[in-house]
Amino acid sequence: MSLFPIPEQLRDTLPAQARAFDFLQGAWLIHHRRLRARLVASIEWDEFQTPFVMECMLGGLGNLDQCRRMPPAPFYEGVSLRLFDIAAGHWKIYWVDSSTGQLCPPVTGTFHGALGTFTGTDTHAGQPVQVRFLWDKTDPARPTWQQAFSPDDGASWEVNWHMAFTRVAATGGAYPRSC
Repeated sequence: MSLFPIPEQLRDTLPAQARAFDFLQGAWLIHHRRLRARLVASIEWDEFQTPFVMECMLGGLGNLDQCRRMPPAPFYEGVSLRLFDIAAGHWKIYWVDSSTGQLCPPVTGTFHGALGTFTGTDTHAGQPVQVRFLWDKTDPARPTWQQAFSPDDGASWEVNWHMAFTRVAATGGAYPRSC
């Protein structure tokens, strides 16, 4: 839930694309399928679940989410910051996790209907890579996300992480389904 409710009259003044992530507001359980080693032709996947929560901020122009893997599994926590650029008409998504504590370069993009594509550049194991996030909210009650890397400027892509989301009720009541 948003710490500060966003008045509908304010939300109504924003471009429609600024509401593209409203479906993700609230509490979820994520089933992760993450490739153990990236860009080395690995076929071994780790599968695990994490709780997840997202809340809107900046009057609806941004949101922050958090997921956490707890012991007995190795501790892992990740945070996404999404910011909508009104002038450019697109989202920038930033990621940081507990493995490095370093903010990754953003991926940038938009939704076209239920499908969102976000791309950017980063490095993996010292190698420059293109990064692609694909969001699918065809079923907003069960959205999916995937991440892929390309070491050859987009000629080929290796999907290295899948997430399938299932909505859960939060302690003390359900989270709102929109920002």
